[in-house]
Amino acid sequence: MSGLPVSDRDDLSRNEEGGLALQVRDLSFAYGDTPVLASVSLAIAAGEFAVLLGPNGAGKTTLFSLITRLHDRRRGEIRIGGFDVRHQAVQAHARIGVVFQQPTLDLDLSVAQNLAYHGALHGMAPREARARAEAQLARVGLAEQRRTRVRQLSGGQRRRVEIARGLLHEPRLLLLDEPTVGLDVGSRRDLVEHAHRLCAEEGVAVLWATHLIDEVRPADRVLVLHRGRLRADGRAEELVARLGVDTLGEAFDRLVGEEEAPCP
Repeated sequence: MSGLPVSDRDDLSRNEEGGLALQVRDLSFAYGDTPVLASVSLAIAAGEFAVLLGPNGAGKTTLFSLITRLHDRRRGEIRIGGFDVRHQAVQAHARIGVVFQQPTLDLDLSVAQNLAYHGALHGMAPREARARAEAQLARVGLAEQRRTRVRQLSGGQRRRVEIARGLLHEPRLLLLDEPTVGLDVGSRRDLVEHAHRLCAEEGVAVLWATHLIDEVRPADRVLVLHRGRLRADGRAEELVARLGVDTLGEAFDRLVGEEEAPCP
């Protein structure tokens, strides 16, 4: 597959699959008699930023639900850091962090309390969880808000807390499902920039699901998903050139057409 350079930044992230943080092979899924994903295969390298781009109802959230095992009735194989999510679930999910489309923070707890609870779920001692929380909150610029109740934060700040929480157990893969929904332009831009820094500076692999063209940079790897099928995989600027159009928006329209799939 294209766009899979193996990172040399972090030897600890390498595994028997050649440094892949995520590998999906021939994945299919249906809700009853309604097919949602059909023979999807993709791979994300350690330290790579990849955009899963598709209209609403394309199957992006369903794919994330299968990777995280919120759903499990499927055909195909999913590996995280070389570990099969079905047969080696503990090892696989210790290597993944998730920011879901719907916010999942407890609004009545402080930022620090939310992160402490997540640390406890991952078996961390309180002192270790506090130290990691302080480090992650500093990285997202929220160290001064650690005692603030989540309901007092802005939408962009809450998303940054969710990213800090998702990275608390030091995963090698971070999934972000439409993380900028409802945010203003500045907050959206800051989150995109932060995700790129995680890849470049921390060696974390990021799979960013969105339907918003303006969140994609020309050099980003783009996986276009439509009606449950992977329609394209390559750098945004390469897709534009390959299709002979001027913008990624035009390339996207060419690949998926104007009609959106029904929401699964």
